[in-house]
Amino acid sequence: MLKMTIAAAAALIVSTLAAQGPPAPRNPGVFPAQQRPPADPAVVARGKALFGVTCALCHGADLRGGQLNGPNLLRSQLVLSDEAGESIMPVIRGGRPEKGMPPIPMPDEDATAVVEYIHSMAALSPRQGMPPPSETPVVLDVLVGDAAAGRAYFDAKCATCHSPVGDLQGIATRVADAKALQNLWEAGGSTGARGGRGAAGGGPNAPNPRAIVVTVTLPAGEKIEGRLLRIDDFFVSLTLADGTIRSFTRQGTRPRVEVHDPLEPHRALLSVYTDRDMHDVTAFLATLK
Repeated sequence: MLKMTIAAAAALIVSTLAAQGPPAPRNPGVFPAQQRPPADPAVVARGKALFGVTCALCHGADLRGGQLNGPNLLRSQLVLSDEAGESIMPVIRGGRPEKGMPPIPMPDEDATAVVEYIHSMAALSPRQGMPPPSETPVVLDVLVGDAAAGRAYFDAKCATCHSPVGDLQGIATRVADAKALQNLWEAGGSTGARGGRGAAGGGPNAPNPRAIVVTVTLPAGEKIEGRLLRIDDFFVSLTLADGTIRSFTRQGTRPRVEVHDPLEPHRALLSVYTDRDMHDVTAFLATLK
């Protein structure tokens, strides 16, 4: 009888849980401090003001570390584990002298407001350690270089393949956004024009100036040239001008294979130019309207 009663009770529990549905999954990426209900906005605003006066110099206005090398509070395990100030408040009051943080005398009401502000920032962080989104969009100004210095660098490093009166004429009009312009020339991207120094653009069927071209020289001396499709230690495949695909088996240096990559100079510059060079060249290109 007892066994039947236990079995019946177990069945009732199972049926009840099934009717309620599975429990809501817990997000493993959400820390306890981010599962708490939001605080009173007035308390958070008070905490923000207090944090700016007493804490921002060390921990930064965005909590990611300030001028005095305080730790990133958005990555702090102490902050992420704290739920109601039980971990943060002792640090505020007692400091961490071994790490250069002095005690901060602060009434309980003020300390609580600072804790709530820290939690409000941690809760808004998209990912651990990242700053919350700002109400004011961040605008990057990349036009901070010297256009004259950029012209000199261009003449020394780029003029062999490009020309301000040829393929780059009007580039600042075609690519008006300075950041996009900078990314474009760094990557050796197409500008929409064809031709090199002073050359006019080609028609719609003009060859792609960025295509990697390969020349295969057979033992008998015959040369086959086309756009590279694949190359490794054993095979090379290319597309001829008429669309025909040719493939050759490689055995060491036979046949002879020469690869012509027009973007190789751009890739080589990535390890050469400095931030100043990059901004100077961008400032120069921005004048080509």
